[in-house]
Amino acid sequence: MDLWLAAGSPVLAPGPGVVTFAGGVVDRGVVTVLHADGLRSSLEPVDPRVVVGQEVQSGDVLGVLQDHGGHCSERACLHWGVRDGDRYVDPMTLLPGGAPVVLLPLTGER
Repeated sequence: MDLWLAAGSPVLAPGPGVVTFAGGVVDRGVVTVLHADGLRSSLEPVDPRVVVGQEVQSGDVLGVLQDHGGHCSERACLHWGVRDGDRYVDPMTLLPGGAPVVLLPLTGER
């Protein structure tokens, strides 16, 4: 899931857990949080303000959004990925009122 944010914005923990990674991957910073239910949230591109082993609560600052075009091209955005083991999970299903994303065919005029 990509979330539009301004570069330098604080990046907050999506839920309580323990930081299992905080560092660089290729050309961007990544923070990964292991949650009690076994899910892992990874957020990028982030300039980390946390360290591996640190416990965090929902809403704690993990770092700040880097000014990195990446796959969002000209705008800064935060990518939030969630994994259950090696399987990716749709983060929308974890939010209150969230549901799986369904792509519908285009019909008629836009």
